[in-house]
Amino acid sequence: MNAPFKTDALPEWNLADLYAGRDDPKIEIDLAAAKAANDELASLEGLFLQARGEPERLGVLLDRGVRLYEQATNGLWGVGAYAGLAASTARDDPAWAKFEADLRARSSAIAAESLFFSLELNQLEDGELEAALKAFPLAVRWTPWLRRLRLSRPHELTPDLERYIVDRGPAVANWVRLYDETLAKLAAKVGKESLTLPEALNRLSDPDGQRRQAAADGLAQALEERASTQGLVMNTLAFEKQVEDRWRHFDSPAQSRHLANEVDADAVDALEAAVVEAYPRLSHRYYALKAKVMGRQTLDYWDRNAPLTAATPKAYGWDEAREIVLDSYQALAPKFADTARTFFAKPWIDARPRAGKQSGAYSHPVTAERHPYVFMNYMGERRDVLTLAHELGHAVHQTLCAPLGTLLADTPLTLAETASIFGEGLVFDRLLAEATPADRKGLLAGKIEDGLNTVVRQIAFHRFERRFHEARKDGELSPEQIGQLWLEVMGESLGPAVTLNAGYEHYWAYVSHFVHAPFYVYAYAFGDLLVRGLMEKRREDPEGFAPLYEDLLAAGGTRTYVEALAPFGLNPRDKAFWAAGCAQLERLVDEFEALV
Repeated sequence: MNAPFKTDALPEWNLADLYAGRDDPKIEIDLAAAKAANDELASLEGLFLQARGEPERLGVLLDRGVRLYEQATNGLWGVGAYAGLAASTARDDPAWAKFEADLRARSSAIAAESLFFSLELNQLEDGELEAALKAFPLAVRWTPWLRRLRLSRPHELTPDLERYIVDRGPAVANWVRLYDETLAKLAAKVGKESLTLPEALNRLSDPDGQRRQAAADGLAQALEERASTQGLVMNTLAFEKQVEDRWRHFDSPAQSRHLANEVDADAVDALEAAVVEAYPRLSHRYYALKAKVMGRQTLDYWDRNAPLTAATPKAYGWDEAREIVLDSYQALAPKFADTARTFFAKPWIDARPRAGKQSGAYSHPVTAERHPYVFMNYMGERRDVLTLAHELGHAVHQTLCAPLGTLLADTPLTLAETASIFGEGLVFDRLLAEATPADRKGLLAGKIEDGLNTVVRQIAFHRFERRFHEARKDGELSPEQIGQLWLEVMGESLGPAVTLNAGYEHYWAYVSHFVHAPFYVYAYAFGDLLVRGLMEKRREDPEGFAPLYEDLLAAGGTRTYVEALAPFGLNPRDKAFWAAGCAQLERLVDEFEALV
């Protein structure tokens, strides 16, 4: 048996740039400053509607109001980011859980005092706002923020109801906290070992089939023991969402997410239809080929991400991973590499897996006045190198658009995944170019599986969410019913070459996006297929592409996804656009089949 990958020396972040600890007096100072800005904004209540018919006065008020709103946001988000970042590495520490929850409640109470602001602005007519911006040009910079704000106009409630929703928000968020803490405390018993969730999931990529099966069974048992809690959380939050959606007159559970992403439901439906139509040519076909390579009739579910052979896969040390990522970014443009390099030079990455640290990976932007922090669980696998590239793509994107300020830098999910998935693609291209012929098959397999996990699997997750929320309208679903929905949808996506063995029916219980951000998951497929289009444009004209791409990232949330892609000649409203992305993934399967 091979020695486990050593993680002791991997970097952990130092959050002192934010605060020195829970008792740092700067926390209270920053909260007080945020409250002062918010109180000053609250003193303007009623003036926006009084200024109707006075375009210049309204423009001045608008500019002042948004600046105060951003100032308060920076203070509250900065303190909130610190609490979330620190707690994410210590989900087993009740003191951090209490700190995060109490801070969330305090921040919510402060922000609630300026709730009137967006409601008053949305009572104004489009012509009144346009006249105000024309009369006071300094306020024009807030046009993209106003555009996004007014998307919610048809769905706003009375001021009292909006305040009620804000005030009860921290209590609702504790359901998410329960979900996270349940997973953080999970211990999968695998022989004599006790594995955390990230360790168990990582074991499913082990070259040894028996070790994969043992990890899968241990994880299934651990998830089954927690399914009632996770199911209760999902049922409760789905019901809470139903109530709010009904009051806000949303047509579907996903509509609020579509509005936040500034994407049409029709575009998401076209994306879903294109991917589902491609299931047989992508996942069904690939897993049948993989089974053939592995000398099997079918794959067990724990073989889905297994190496093609039992040979020990290459382990990538942290320094090697860093150089691969930075060299790949350098080939795109030096500015991207220089920005990413800062995160290695500073203690801004937390990569070391450890007890109490939650699973997953993210790059937190904090605020535009600060800098992002990167979170991941690095275990030395090729996928971890790609995850590092993915999260640093987010970090570079967040850094490039920071000069816009926090409100305008905030990017819809459909574009927020662009730089991250592009970063992964750059690293893979480098790995493939340097691979020996013997390694090429395994690398292609890994790339295809990453594509399937990002496109096919995430669309399957989206379909599972839609079916779960639809079924929840008729009453609470038992863990067994949720598991049955899971098996049906995942079976449809994986195809007949993958056996969903006993225990897999519990695996819905660890997909935290269902709880953290309902209907988030399609953004991954959206971003992946969109990036495939962008990478084709880069291959056509590498030099001309880089400045256009940098401009896209630096624009943050100031452009819709249609506007952002227009300079590249791409039209994501066309179903053929998504089908072309699927066809690119299919060509990788063709290339893999030629090597089988």
